[in-house]
Amino acid sequence: MIDTTNTGLVLEGGGMRGVFTCGVLDFFMDNRINFPYVIGVSAGACNGLSYISKQRGRAKYSNIDLLDKYNYIGIRHYLKKRNIMDFDLLFHEFPDNIIPYDYNAYFASQSRFEMVTSNCLTGKAEYFEEKSDKNRIIDIAKASSSLPVLCPVTYVDNVPMLDGGICDSIPVLRSMKLGYKRNVVILTRNKGYRKQSKDIKIPSFIYRKYPAMQEALSNRNSVYNAQLDLVDKLEQEGSVYVIRPQNPVTVDRIEKDISKLTSLYQEGYECGKLLPGITA
Repeated sequence: MIDTTNTGLVLEGGGMRGVFTCGVLDFFMDNRINFPYVIGVSAGACNGLSYISKQRGRAKYSNIDLLDKYNYIGIRHYLKKRNIMDFDLLFHEFPDNIIPYDYNAYFASQSRFEMVTSNCLTGKAEYFEEKSDKNRIIDIAKASSSLPVLCPVTYVDNVPMLDGGICDSIPVLRSMKLGYKRNVVILTRNKGYRKQSKDIKIPSFIYRKYPAMQEALSNRNSVYNAQLDLVDKLEQEGSVYVIRPQNPVTVDRIEKDISKLTSLYQEGYECGKLLPGITA
C-alpha cells in the first residue's frame, strides 16, 4: 500500500482535458490510494469532488458519456445564456437527478478538500473548503469552473468569482503552505508545454468593472509558465511527483470529440499506474 501520509494531491484544470485526471483518479480509487489533502482547480475541482466522495467512474461518465448524450458544450448555449456550457444541467440536474452526487460520503470523508476560484475584485486566488452546505459546494465548484469571457461571473458568498485557473492554475504552493511537504501533482499538459510567453492585452470593455481581474488575465500566461517552471524544479528536487500526459495533448478545452476524450481518459488511467511508493 502506498503511504500518502502528509502528502497533498494537486489537481490542475484544463476544461475537457480534465478527463486525463478522471482516469488517474479512477486508478487511485481502484487501488484505494487516498490523500489527507486534495486541492482542485476548475475541472480539477469538479473531478476532485467525485474522488473525495469515492464515486468511481462518476467523473468519466459526466465528462464523456453524458456529453455525448446531452451535448452540454457549444455556441448554442452561449447564444442562449451567455455561457459556453449548460451550467444548469452540469451543476444542478447532474448532481441532483441524473448522476446523483453522494454528499453524505463527501461530508464524512477524512480528507481535506479545497477548491480554487479567482476573485474578480482583488484579482487574487481564493481557496474554499466546504463540508456542510450543499448549495455552497455547488457555488464554489461553479465559480472555479467559470471560464473567462465564455462563462458569466459566478458569485460565492456574494463575491464575484471566475475560473480558479486564472490566478492559481497549479496550487502546489498552497498545499505546501498548509504543511504538505510532499505532493502529487496531476497536470493536463505534457512535459515541456508552455503557453506563449507574450502576455495578452485585455480589451478595456471586458470586465471593466473589475480592473484587478483585467490585470490578472493579462498576466495569466507568464504566471502559468512560472508555475510550470516551479513544478519542474520541485520534481527535480524530489518533493513533487508529477503525473501528466506522455504526449502532446490534442484535446481542446471545450473538446466534444468523444473518441479523443476517451483516449485521454485511458491514458490517464495508465499514467496513474506509474505512481511510485511515497514515504512520509
